[in-house]
Amino acid sequence: MQEYVTDAIVLRKDPQGDLDGRYTLFTKRFGKIRAKAKSSRKITSKLAPHLEPGMVAKIRFIETKGTQLIDALKSGSVALSLGDLHFLSQLLPDAEPEPALWELINNGWSWPKALAILGWDPEDAECVDCGAKRPSYFYITRQEFYCREHASKARKDAVIFIDA
Repeated sequence: MQEYVTDAIVLRKDPQGDLDGRYTLFTKRFGKIRAKAKSSRKITSKLAPHLEPGMVAKIRFIETKGTQLIDALKSGSVALSLGDLHFLSQLLPDAEPEPALWELINNGWSWPKALAILGWDPEDAECVDCGAKRPSYFYITRQEFYCREHASKARKDAVIFIDA
């Protein structure tokens, strides 16, 4: 059983069973991971206050029958909305460290820069429907760019507004 320690940003938390929690974390060393935390939903949990979405924490986890969070200590928070954190959890690949994205999240966040780091540069993009240059929206599910007029075709909960 190997134990790991790293800094992490909590992207989302989901209930699992009666008392456990399932967390999606963007870690500095390991990229995006999903981990279970036993009894994190108990009222007396020592982990729960350190694992809210948007928090930056030093975490300790082990890999045994999946990834298990052992310990967490909050060290700060990021200035991203819950929606941005949700979209990031959808876009990030599992177990792929992204040091440039880690720095961007902690120092001057913007969707155009984040998408460029992840391989979808809006500077060179065109609307998939009309070919308009410099589109304003990114549709996560299809990984396509749209102009203002054609973005209405996409589900609102799957579109990132990228125009400043």
